[in-house]
Amino acid sequence: MVEISINQIFCKKCGICAYVCPRQVYQFNELEGPQVVKPDDCIFCDLCIMMCPDMAIEIRKAGKE
Repeated sequence: MVEISINQIFCKKCGICAYVCPRQVYQFNELEGPQVVKPDDCIFCDLCIMMCPDMAIEIRKAGKE
């Protein structure tokens, strides 16, 4: 399991994260910006994090504690 969070205060809704994601984890529309629609498809490539100009994305592996 994975937890993906987008800081809506930092995000300027550019859509880069949705464009670079090889697994189409994000869905983008111009009014709402990026939305995480398939978090379980994330392969932790970190492309979205590296390409985000606003550093608005955080990805964590969710595990049992």
